[in-house]
Amino acid sequence: METDWIWGLVGGLLIGTGGAVYLLGNGRIMGASGIIGGLVDGSGWNTFWERAVFLFGVVVMPLILWPLYNVEIDTHMTTNWTVIIAAGLLVGVGTRIANGCTSGHGVCGISRFSLRGITATVFYILAGGLMLAIFRHVLGVV
Repeated sequence: METDWIWGLVGGLLIGTGGAVYLLGNGRIMGASGIIGGLVDGSGWNTFWERAVFLFGVVVMPLILWPLYNVEIDTHMTTNWTVIIAAGLLVGVGTRIANGCTSGHGVCGISRFSLRGITATVFYILAGGLMLAIFRHVLGVV
């Protein structure tokens, strides 16, 4: 098995475990867009420390683990900052419109057999594939 597949499996297991711990620990879904969105729009200030610790872990843990792995990681991400910023804004707006992101709907929703989560995830994947096709084959920017 290729190393990339193994790392993907390990990452998926860690995300799933994090989602289970978050749900069992406080009874809420681990949706990153909801956690961040609640801090941005002020609706989540009553659980500020819970959200802040989660985001701290998401940002700091890879930095802590980075020195342990002496491998060059090629993400194949574009160097076009306009595309990167546009993609980030589109994902952020889309997750707020859909009331959730892939961690909330995809990981936590599908694992709970939530019809809303399954439907949202199917549409995320379709929209992502469509946008990739348009940006790569029509616009030529990716």
